[in-house]
Amino acid sequence: MEPDLPAFFETIVRNAADAIVYADNDGIIRFWNSGAARIFGYSQGEAVGRPLDIIIPERLRERHWHGYRQVMQTGSSRYGAGDLLSVPGQKKNGERVSLDFTIVPIRDASSGRMRGMAAILRDVTQRFNEIKALKDQLAAARAKS
Repeated sequence: MEPDLPAFFETIVRNAADAIVYADNDGIIRFWNSGAARIFGYSQGEAVGRPLDIIIPERLRERHWHGYRQVMQTGSSRYGAGDLLSVPGQKKNGERVSLDFTIVPIRDASSGRMRGMAAILRDVTQRFNEIKALKDQLAAARAKS
C-alpha cells in the first residue's frame, strides 16, 4: 500500500536527524525541524521568527548576508543543485559546530520570484576534528623527518 504522500513527506521533514531549516526572503526562520533543535540547541519555538544569525558565527554574518541577499534578488546561486557546502555554525550555547549542507531555493509558484531558502544541514564536527587531528599528526611526523 502506497503511503499518504503529504503526511509521509511531513513526517520525514519534521523528524529527520539532519537539520532542515527554511528561512524567508528576509532570512527569518519559518521552519525548524527536530534535527535542527538537536544540532543547534534551540527549540522550534525559540528559533522560528528569529533571523538566521542565531546559527551563524558573528565573524561570518556579513559574508553570509551579502550572499543571501544576492540569491534572493537574482534567484541564482553559485552553488548548484546538490553542491555540498561546508561551513562552521554556532549552537545556542555558543559552541562551534562544523556543518555540511545543501540549499534548496524556494520560489513563488505563480511568479517564480524567490520566497526563501531551505537548507539541509548535517553536523560533521566529529569527522572534521578527526581529520584535523590526522593532518596535525602528519605535519608533526614530516617535521621530525
